[in-house]
This record gives sequence, C-alpha cells and structure tokens, in this order.
Amino acid sequence: FRTSQARAAMAGRDYVIPDDVKALAEVTLAHRVIVGPAARIKDISSRTVVQDVLAATGVPGASAR
Repeated sequence: FRTSQARAAMAGRDYVIPDDVKALAEVTLAHRVIVGPAARIKDISSRTVVQDVLAATGVPGASAR
C-alpha cells in the first residue's frame, strides 16, 4: 500500500486509486508467491499468478455495468 501511496503522490494526488494498486501489485507481490513444481512445468510464473488474481478481482465499491 505504501508504494501505491508514493505513486499517487508522484501523480500529484493525496489519495490512492485502484489503478495505483494494480500498477504496482505485480512487482511488489510476485516475489512473495511460491509457484509449485506442477505450475512451473506448465510454465506458470509467480507474475502470472498475480496477474490472474488482479484480472479476477473487481474494484471494491464499483458496480458491474
């Protein structure tokens, strides 16, 4: 979350938007995901896992249109 705050500040905002979080999630979270041997055989990386989670997770408070 701190990296998202820093990104927002660099953009001149004193608040974080979902795009700030999404833009930094892969680089800040991928190193924390441990991919098992079966996934590695299928060429699935930790970055792919984070990308898939982001794609499947909606923005809180946003309604589907």
